[in-house]
Amino acid sequence: MIALSIVYLVPFVWLLSTSVKPDAQIFLFPPVWIPQPLHWKNYSDGLTAIPFARYLGNTLLICAFTVVGTVWSSSMVAYGLSRIPWRGREVLFYAIVGTMLLPPQVTMVPVFSIFKTLGWLDTYLPLTVPSFLGGAFNVFLLRQFFRGIPNELTEAARLDGASEWHNYRHIVLPLAKPALWTVGLFAFIGAWNDYLGPLIYLFDDRKYTLSLGLAMFRGQYSAAWGQMMAVSVVVTLPLIILFFFTQRTFVRGITMTGMKG
Repeated sequence: MIALSIVYLVPFVWLLSTSVKPDAQIFLFPPVWIPQPLHWKNYSDGLTAIPFARYLGNTLLICAFTVVGTVWSSSMVAYGLSRIPWRGREVLFYAIVGTMLLPPQVTMVPVFSIFKTLGWLDTYLPLTVPSFLGGAFNVFLLRQFFRGIPNELTEAARLDGASEWHNYRHIVLPLAKPALWTVGLFAFIGAWNDYLGPLIYLFDDRKYTLSLGLAMFRGQYSAAWGQMMAVSVVVTLPLIILFFFTQRTFVRGITMTGMKG
C-alpha cells in the first residue's frame, strides 16, 4: 500500500515542483524535481493574474448551497425509501439507481434547454438548484445506512405518537452523521472541482469559479504553466486539509454504508 501510495503521490509532487520552477526548467528532460533556484514568484504572479478572492468567494457560495441541498434532499428521499413502508418503494428505488447508468453527456443538451427556458443562464441557479432535488448515488448511500439503524427505535417513537418528521429529524439524522458527512464531503468536492457546469452556464467573468480561473492561464498559443501550477496547489490545499480533518468520519461512513441490503 505504501508503494501504491507513492505512485499516486508522484503527480502531486510534480505539481508542487512545477509550481516553483522557472519557465526554462518546466519542460527539461530528464525532469528537474528540485528546481534551483526556487521560483516563488509564480505564486504571487498567479494569485494576482486573476481575481482569486472573487473566484474563491463564488466557488464557496456554490459549494455551500450544493452541500446543504444535497444532504437535505438526499437524506429525506433516503428516509422515505428505507424507514417508511409503502407499496412500490423498492421499484422506485431501483428506478432512481438506474438513472446512474445514464451518462451526463446524454442529458446535457435537454437540461441546458430547460434552464434556458427558465431564464437561469448566467446565474448560479443551474449549479445549485439541482442539488436540492436529490441524487441517485447519495440517495443510495444514505438509504443503505438508514436501513442499518434498528427499526425498534423509530417504531417505539411511533407508538409514543411521534411523526415521521420527528423520527427523521431527531432519531435517524443524529445516528447517521458519518454517512451525512460522507455525502456532504462528496458534494463539496464535486462542486469545488466542477469545471463543465460553470463553463456552460456562466458567461460573466465576474461570476467565474476557481476552475474557470485556472483555465484562464492557458491561451491559444501559450500558457503560463508555472503560475497555473502555483494556483492549482493553492486550490488543491483546501481539499487536502478538509479530508485530513474528516478522514475518520469519511472512512466510517463509507465502510458502514451498504452493510444491510
